Amino acid sequence: MRAHKLRRLGDMRRLLIAFGIGLVSAWGQAPSPDRPALPGLAQMGKRNARVHDPSTIVRCKDRYWLFATGIGVASWHSKDMAQWERGPAVFPVLPAWRTNVVAGHRGHFWAPEVICLNRRYLLYYSVSAWGKNTSAIALAANSTLDPGDPAYRWADEGIVIASRAGDNYNAIDPSVLLDDDGRLWMAFGSFWSGIKLVELDPASGRRLAPDSPVHSLACHDTIEAACLHRRGSYYYLFVNWGFCARGVNSTYNIRVGRSRRIAGPYLDRRGVDMLRDGGDLFLGTTGQLIGPGHAAILSTGGANWLSCHFYDGSQGGAPTLAIMPLHWTDDDWPVVGRTTAGELKADEPRQTN
Repeated sequence: MRAHKLRRLGDMRRLLIAFGIGLVSAWGQAPSPDRPALPGLAQMGKRNARVHDPSTIVRCKDRYWLFATGIGVASWHSKDMAQWERGPAVFPVLPAWRTNVVAGHRGHFWAPEVICLNRRYLLYYSVSAWGKNTSAIALAANSTLDPGDPAYRWADEGIVIASRAGDNYNAIDPSVLLDDDGRLWMAFGSFWSGIKLVELDPASGRRLAPDSPVHSLACHDTIEAACLHRRGSYYYLFVNWGFCARGVNSTYNIRVGRSRRIAGPYLDRRGVDMLRDGGDLFLGTTGQLIGPGHAAILSTGGANWLSCHFYDGSQGGAPTLAIMPLHWTDDDWPVVGRTTAGELKADEPRQTN
């Protein structure tokens, strides 16, 4: 137990050192509660990874890993979450079934998500075409993320949920949450009638049943990129409003609401249901950090971290990874990039290696 605690303290020290370097670079001096770090977010959180739609960050052995939109599903890894290196594509040989979902699909998979569950890494990813809801979320599994491990092999588990032209939802942009009671849930959706929720089987990672209920969580004219997070007695739902993939003209912004039930209703601070255009602005364009999107949360070493992509205004709008500290107010609302007087203790990770 003592060795475990020492390892955690070491992890936290390394992360705080890396973060502190970013703070000094952004401000010239460390921030304080009366000097919030928001104007320096682009410099503070910016990483060297050119990614779009990054997944939740997970740990495997001595490295952090994330996955992103790309041919065969792109991967990146880092020892300190500061400097990132490209990893191998999940699928060097593309799954043949993809063209049954989208005719002529060339293997450009979108918005992956990853979770470590029962010593397996479950990777969910989207197969779709721009502007259509003829889509599918599929699953791949691996016992390790280390390409040098003899056990490294991604197993194609096929489609988890699909949508067709007649459906009122779009089966892309998965976000997976393991609840405290051991139940596994997936939020997903893009445009159409908004963000949906289905229960998954924690043993297989697949949909609990072919006809299991599809719950509606949030709706807006331009909505996608859900992120589910559990903290204390609340479930939090982060979503994106606006348009992405337009470089410096992107209008993406991250909204948030919360609920005491996984299936909602999710309300913002004003009590407005996210199914009725509710959702507090959590993070929008700030300086050179343009159109942030695809939020995910990592809890490690006693700290919470928000990851997302943004369009870097200093680099012509290139999609770029940001990792920023996440804090909580005394009334249990998330705040990015600054410390509040009511900051609470970080969550403990629900992932197992």
